[in-house]
Amino acid sequence: MTKKLLLIDGNSLAFRAFYAMYNQLSRMVTHDGLHTNALVAFNNFLESIVDPMQPDAACVVWDATSGTETFRGDIYPEYKAGRDKTPAEFKEQFPYLRELVEYHGLHNYEQKGLEADDIIGVLSREAQKAGYDVEIFTGDQDLTQLSTDHVTVQLTRKGVTDIDSYTPEFIREKFDITPAQIIDKKALTGDTSDNYPGVTKIGEKTALKLLWKYHDLDNLYAKVDEMKPSKMKENLINDKDSAFRARKLATIITDAKLSIGLQDLTYSGVDLDKIIPFYEKLDFRQALAKIHAMQASGQIEVKGETPKEKQVVHILTDNNMAELKAIKDEVALHIDFEGENYHTANMIGFVLGNPEVGYYGSQNLDLLKSDVIQAILTSEDVAKDVFNVKADWILLKRLGLELKNVKFDFLLVSYLLDTVGNDNVLSTLAQRFNIYMTSDEEFYGKGAKFTVPEDEQALVDHLGQQVDAIWQLQEPSMADLKKREQEHLYHDIELPLAFVLAKMEYQGFKVEPEKLKEMGVDLDQRIQTLVDKIYQIAGEEFNLNSPKQLGVLLFEKMNLPVIKKTKTGYSTAVDVLEQLAPQAPIVEYILLYRQLNKIKSTYIDGLLSVINPKDSKIHTRFLQTLTQTGRLSSVDPNLQNIPMRTEEGRKIRQAFVASQPGWNIYGADYSQIELRVLAHVTGDENLQKAFLNGEDIHAETARAVFGLKPDEEVDPNMRRTAKAVNFGIVYGISDYGLSKNLGISRKDAKAFIDTYFQEFPKVHEWMEAIKKKAHEDGYVETIANRRRYLPDINSKNFNLRSFAERTAMNSPIQGSAADIIKLAMIHVKAALEENHLDAHLLLQVHDELVFEAPKEEMEKLDKVVSNVMDSAVKLSIPLKVESHEGPTWYDAK
Repeated sequence: MTKKLLLIDGNSLAFRAFYAMYNQLSRMVTHDGLHTNALVAFNNFLESIVDPMQPDAACVVWDATSGTETFRGDIYPEYKAGRDKTPAEFKEQFPYLRELVEYHGLHNYEQKGLEADDIIGVLSREAQKAGYDVEIFTGDQDLTQLSTDHVTVQLTRKGVTDIDSYTPEFIREKFDITPAQIIDKKALTGDTSDNYPGVTKIGEKTALKLLWKYHDLDNLYAKVDEMKPSKMKENLINDKDSAFRARKLATIITDAKLSIGLQDLTYSGVDLDKIIPFYEKLDFRQALAKIHAMQASGQIEVKGETPKEKQVVHILTDNNMAELKAIKDEVALHIDFEGENYHTANMIGFVLGNPEVGYYGSQNLDLLKSDVIQAILTSEDVAKDVFNVKADWILLKRLGLELKNVKFDFLLVSYLLDTVGNDNVLSTLAQRFNIYMTSDEEFYGKGAKFTVPEDEQALVDHLGQQVDAIWQLQEPSMADLKKREQEHLYHDIELPLAFVLAKMEYQGFKVEPEKLKEMGVDLDQRIQTLVDKIYQIAGEEFNLNSPKQLGVLLFEKMNLPVIKKTKTGYSTAVDVLEQLAPQAPIVEYILLYRQLNKIKSTYIDGLLSVINPKDSKIHTRFLQTLTQTGRLSSVDPNLQNIPMRTEEGRKIRQAFVASQPGWNIYGADYSQIELRVLAHVTGDENLQKAFLNGEDIHAETARAVFGLKPDEEVDPNMRRTAKAVNFGIVYGISDYGLSKNLGISRKDAKAFIDTYFQEFPKVHEWMEAIKKKAHEDGYVETIANRRRYLPDINSKNFNLRSFAERTAMNSPIQGSAADIIKLAMIHVKAALEENHLDAHLLLQVHDELVFEAPKEEMEKLDKVVSNVMDSAVKLSIPLKVESHEGPTWYDAK
């Protein structure tokens, strides 16, 4: 069998690796602060391409010197000059890249006075003479000139794993030239990346045409005088020296003397003893998970490590059911289901138990209804450990079962420990604590469809891994929570809230489909009328949903001024159309068309598709572990996002009604909660005074920023400006942002902000103090000590650092508001039970709680809810609750 040599252009691929994951730069940081995006992408390349290849010899070649310190610098001093400075975040990863290469069994090599290309050229020719097949991996087209029948140049197209194989045949098909002619092509075109010129105004297409006709540079210049007079001929003659110089610069050396030979490059394979601690140091959880999964399956052995004894999981039957009676104190439980929506998903199977009694599981969900398991699930003496208590509660409720006394929910705990890197997947979250298992994706296969194995033992073994992991995770994760003084957040807010949310979701919100259909018919008619008007004005029919066709109509046929361009053409975004609307009536119609079309498709049609036919209700899911501020999110469908700014959007709420005759919908929401939190945390007396006196905060702010006397009237425009300033301050708005919001100059916007800070000085003091604290601690906290970590707060990148500073200012405000509404939900649920009210809590929408209740309970409900929400948290200024009721959700707002 022919031997294989693998050569990798280290600098080229490392550079591509860095930018392949550049958008994740801020997230890919180790616990010691080292950026790892290039390391992760380079490791993916080694794992997916190099490791499976198993070459006989392998080397990653690096540039030891800059281009100007080689013979090319002597030929052309400006060679490779003017390149952008290497980002510090990239430079800091370089030493670790070489370690990574070494531990994967490859050699690192560099030689002063030679570029990596030249070293690769020498080694490839030496290997070819010795009878090797050579694979070269690079992101640099220059190396394609080395291609032969035994040398293939693997050139990256995108990232480091999307690759084209440059063989002589491929080069002939792509360019209709030979590998050697690539040098002459570069001689004519020059190379902007290496900063050397070729012939003026000769690009790749022209260069190829010349090579097709004249074959090489020597023959071209031998016959240049025979060419017809043209500007190109003039340029060829004038730039002859430049062309021949470029050819020398582009030619890769293949005969230099190296201090190594093929015998020094033997590939040794991955060194597990070294790479495992290396991965641990770099927080490479996914890479570690693969190794541990292979170790667990017996595919590999790691020296010095005793494989963890495989946990035996028994298939539960009526015959061994009695074994579970031995569970007295604590049990881990996991129920698996297809997809993400536990309200409708098919349940696959379950496992429960503990290491002392053993783990038992089955695909037969009816076994959960046995007296033995029901006694465990409902026991107040047996603590339950789970992953996603809300899902488990609802899945069991669907089976007619109750889940009580949940002590540990790893999903909630892991979220509190790290809101940034939280993917809600047990297998990856467990890796933070060095616990590894086969992921659902690996077990069932990728994609939304699950392939459940016919072998029940295989399934319960997989679920048993997860249950055992939940059991093992309790102690270390709760210890971390205790270190951060966040146990109360878990015990007093997140865990009890999960049960409140579970009951809300299971209850659902009744919807009248006929009402939605009626709205849909009306919208269809209005949309068609708009379409007809638009076509009439345009003088033609076109695809209204195509930005490209709309752009051609507006900016080419109607000659409207181009405001913004995109990579694919003209921008027709909403902000662009809003600027154009005063100049052309058609644009107003287009904006209205878009608005109505979105309401029809997203909300009318979307809501109709998710109404449960069994109870005519919508059962949304509240994501408790998604946002970094602690806010809840609603999905499947998103009921928090129903439009409120337009009457057409608000009308959708008319279809949401109480589930029983004689009941009404009741809504209660906090008034200006974020501004009240701002007044509390800053301690600004002027800001607090308005709230303490029950005054209109926006009007009072308008008086402050416009310099009005207490008895002077505030006009609507002044109040609108003050409102924008108030909420802008909460979100750390800049003068540029405020100017865009208000349509005023940056100078005027800056004057408003400066005046605001003069009138409310402690707001500015607090903002400066919170930024300083964030720089020192790396995180900020809410009034309930909820933390938001800011990995970019000390970044050298100005934009990343500035965004982190703005986040540091607004997160304590938004997060504290989230804490308050969560506490209110918990207390309200308890108050409803204490007062023996039949009312149900249905929804949380930002700062609003929505209920349904018998009409005769409304007065008492209003009193109970208002009192509870007012006192959910004690602030230095009062919380204010506004409430409404009516037969529909629309009427209760």
